[in-house]
Amino acid sequence: MLFLLCVVVHVSCCTKPGGDTPPENNHEGYQKVALSASIENVQPMTGIVLWSDNNNTKKQWVTMEFAYMLYSDVCKTKDTYDWTPMENLLNKAASRGHQVVVRFRYTYPGKTCAVPAYIKALPEYEATNGKSEGRNTEFPDWRCEELQRFHMEFHRLFAERYDSDPRLAFLQTGFGLWAEYHIYDGPMKLGRTFPSYEFQTKFIKAMGEWFTHTPWCISIDAADRKYAPFQTHHDLLDIKFGNFDDSFMCEEHDDYNYNNWKFFGTERYKYAPLGGEFSYYEDYDQKHCLDEKGMYGRIFENEVAKYHMTFIIGNDQPGYQKDARIKKAAMSMGYRFTIKDYLVKDGEGAAVLIANTGVAPIYRDAFVAVAGVRGTYNLRDLMPGEDVWIEIKDASITASSLPAIECDHLVKGQQIEFEADVAI
Repeated sequence: MLFLLCVVVHVSCCTKPGGDTPPENNHEGYQKVALSASIENVQPMTGIVLWSDNNNTKKQWVTMEFAYMLYSDVCKTKDTYDWTPMENLLNKAASRGHQVVVRFRYTYPGKTCAVPAYIKALPEYEATNGKSEGRNTEFPDWRCEELQRFHMEFHRLFAERYDSDPRLAFLQTGFGLWAEYHIYDGPMKLGRTFPSYEFQTKFIKAMGEWFTHTPWCISIDAADRKYAPFQTHHDLLDIKFGNFDDSFMCEEHDDYNYNNWKFFGTERYKYAPLGGEFSYYEDYDQKHCLDEKGMYGRIFENEVAKYHMTFIIGNDQPGYQKDARIKKAAMSMGYRFTIKDYLVKDGEGAAVLIANTGVAPIYRDAFVAVAGVRGTYNLRDLMPGEDVWIEIKDASITASSLPAIECDHLVKGQQIEFEADVAI
């Protein structure tokens, strides 16, 4: 009897994703069950992201919030880490039913550097002060061995603490202004105000080992050999990080930005999320980036499909666009699941033909479940345009059992929806 109560799961191996042929037994005795469902909301871990302090974070179309975090807020003395600021950020977002995209940074135009105070006090540490965007700005001293050691330790400890935390959606990391992998305005000195190739290589390789669950991203500006080692250390491109583009939809996007995206590989979306932020180059960019007719000859939804985008920071958009337009644009991003067929045999099991009709995969483990019993096929492996039969065998399944998509990496209030129009 115990065996009958346990989960017995079989995933068809007869068809590869993209095929509509049922699994190996052709489901003799199984009956097609009518199923109707629609996707009404922006899906978790996708869409247009607002800053966490934006008064519009309670909008129905928001699933994620963005925030910069300062290294110096977490660590002030050596080997002492107070994660309270991070906890506060995550808890506030989770209380609204959202997850967080976080980026730790050192350098911001017009501000002092967020290097921990104990490092700044070291006799060998010497910050650089210079103008950036017309404002007095402090840049870190990457010659300092303790800063390098701290940077590595910080991210290792962050991974140990938050790598599986459902409140955290994605992590962005980098160096330079806004941690966006450039100092286009200010004292750019590789090895001093910007980390050396050697240290960057060490750090990027370590990140690939430390973060086994949380997808992490770096700026597409890291394609520039002036700042990063990727042009000379091609093995770093094998590490499964995603990318973000901080000037998405700008007028020159088809040139510089596109070439940087292409450098990191057109297949990168298959294993790591691609995101970004709407361009601030011109006020016009923010005002018109989501216009239904597009701008600069491009329509946002088309660009989303072209780049397989999962999310984008659009903090100013509530001031320029109506909620309905923002929601529609947000729903064009990331994964989208469609159940194309649903078969059931009372007391034995169910078979579900599910497709990803979105523009990107889901980047967390997710499973089809029937009557609370999960299939073993991981939907994070289902690429856009592919479908797969998933067979679930369990004595509790009947014709009245409904399928669902389950994911353990959600906060309270979040749900992954699917669409279906299965007729008998």
